[in-house]
Amino acid sequence: MTEFEVAEQSDRDSEHNGRPAGQVPRTRTVRVASYNIRKSVGTDWRRRPDQILGVLSEIDADIVALQEVDRRFGTRTSSLSPEHIARDTPYKALSFGSRPQSLGWHGNTILVRQSFEVIRLKQLVLPALEPRGAALADLDIDGFGLRVVGMHLGLVSLWRKRQARAVLDHLEALEDALPTVMMGDLNEWTTEGGCLVHFADEHHVVAPGASFHSHMPFASFDRIITSLDIGVEASGVHKSERSRRASDHLPVWAHIRLGDTEGAATRRALAARAKADLDAIRAAG
Repeated sequence: MTEFEVAEQSDRDSEHNGRPAGQVPRTRTVRVASYNIRKSVGTDWRRRPDQILGVLSEIDADIVALQEVDRRFGTRTSSLSPEHIARDTPYKALSFGSRPQSLGWHGNTILVRQSFEVIRLKQLVLPALEPRGAALADLDIDGFGLRVVGMHLGLVSLWRKRQARAVLDHLEALEDALPTVMMGDLNEWTTEGGCLVHFADEHHVVAPGASFHSHMPFASFDRIITSLDIGVEASGVHKSERSRRASDHLPVWAHIRLGDTEGAATRRALAARAKADLDAIRAAG
């Protein structure tokens, strides 16, 4: 039986919050997930893409950011076939690859429900000692716009911080602002410091729980980060017998709420207060 570890729940605001009936703003809940699939190589060191597809079915998310989807050397062929994804899952794979056999941009790709409309795809180049990048997709979900960024940051702390800043700079440079969710393997050992400080300045950093190593999770490398106009109803780590075998990372997930304008105002006020407190601490130190 599949187990779910719910590590954080937030924004359980009353739907009506004292307003008369019929005046509740229209919202849309979306289940998102992030999964480092290690090129479909399981903990038994066998490449078994069918196991990854099985885990994706278990998660049953609407949007999934995948890391390490392509093989690292040679033609960098994708370890997951887009045809198999379309046939065996409810998703379509968004292709960011710069080579015909690749699916990801530096290993990053995004899967979305087949009914979702894709407005734009963009490769984000990140500074690094080793090749790193992020994949961006703008989506239309039943009339709600959502920007999704999948990323895999580096192993060195200094470069992770630079990469986090680069992702935020890329987003700021875009002309049109959209509710945004960023997901991926951040390789960040600390729970609040490092590259997370940059993301936390104007975003909500969700802590789904420890997701690495899949056999005995002890590190929260995999994170979900949302803009403050998105509500987060729940988040967690997906644990099952299959997910423990399919990769060395466990998938993380979150239920996000689009169109929550009233909750957004509260989150912005709390974020501004937290930033002011942090700035005061830094100034005093």
